Amino acid sequence: MNSLERNGQRMKKILQIAGAYIGVIVGAGFASGQEVLQFFTAFGWYGLAGTVISTILFAFLGMHVLQLGHHMQTTSHKVVIYQICGKYIGFLVDIILTFFLFGVAVIMIAGSGSIFEQQFGISASLGNFILTLLVIVTLCLNVKKIISVISLITPYLFLLMFIIVGFSLFNSDLNINQMNAIANSQTAAASNWFVSAALYVSFNIVLAFSMLVVMGSQEKGIREISIGGLLGGLGLGILLFIINIGLFFNIDRVLTVDMPTLLLASEISPIVGILMSIALLGMIFNTAVGMLYTFTTRFIKPEKPSFKTMVVIVSLLAFASSFVGFTKLVNTLYPFTGYLGFALVIAIIVSWITWKRRGTLSSEG
Repeated sequence: MNSLERNGQRMKKILQIAGAYIGVIVGAGFASGQEVLQFFTAFGWYGLAGTVISTILFAFLGMHVLQLGHHMQTTSHKVVIYQICGKYIGFLVDIILTFFLFGVAVIMIAGSGSIFEQQFGISASLGNFILTLLVIVTLCLNVKKIISVISLITPYLFLLMFIIVGFSLFNSDLNINQMNAIANSQTAAASNWFVSAALYVSFNIVLAFSMLVVMGSQEKGIREISIGGLLGGLGLGILLFIINIGLFFNIDRVLTVDMPTLLLASEISPIVGILMSIALLGMIFNTAVGMLYTFTTRFIKPEKPSFKTMVVIVSLLAFASSFVGFTKLVNTLYPFTGYLGFALVIAIIVSWITWKRRGTLSSEG
């Protein structure tokens, strides 16, 4: 194999890792615009600064968690958690993180039912079951195939969001001062824009942590993993920025809807609305697959024969739990987990500083 082919394969692997990282994090709330509205748009122009802070944190933290998974060669987050948090704090974080993985999967399944019902007129319970079935089939594949599936939807979402935001900028009837005034009058997710940006990243790193560890352990090249993590973080930042801009310029119309980006898409054309619904379902599917895979690997190694049986049992339990309701689940689980994430983010940063001092990471590269 010549150098050109090798470089092509490396670039393909880097983009696949970056796409999978983005795909795991961009679930229902991110792609729908609801989380972006609360964590960024509500701060007006300061929300744009918040997206910059989030981009830097997503890139750095994603890169290092992938490196941790590569270094420790584990398919479970438990080993990494205990390594970076210590015995006692690690135990607490492990229990809460494991519960959160299952909880987010339940939320994703419930969210899929809401979209099926709202956009396609299919009952929510049937929508929940359709997604559960797709998740079970996907989880019975090997992990490299799962990463490939997760990364596929990302370019499609980028293209769609650029189209939606591009059109929405021209449909705004407000001037900058009016947009800022309306945005600042809304209830935000935190007391100020910087805390809100940090809280958003911490919540999402908890969401992605286990899958990033698994992804890092499956890849051979530390350089590809590191660049993939950085590019994934940059991609998340770009998505945050363009969604935030689109919502900010249409702040008067998006405040009263559950899925703001779906509203903007439907205003362009019913066809674009359907395409956006498919993208949202793809993002929900990505997150559900990532969460249930890493939840199951916490207890059973993927190569064991009983793994697939456990996948079916866990997925059906998540399906049954989804009938609690999408909104109720989100309001209960998400805020608590964001603050837990601060402890995990601090542990990741401390471990990076420690490893750099020892030369652990540089010796691998």
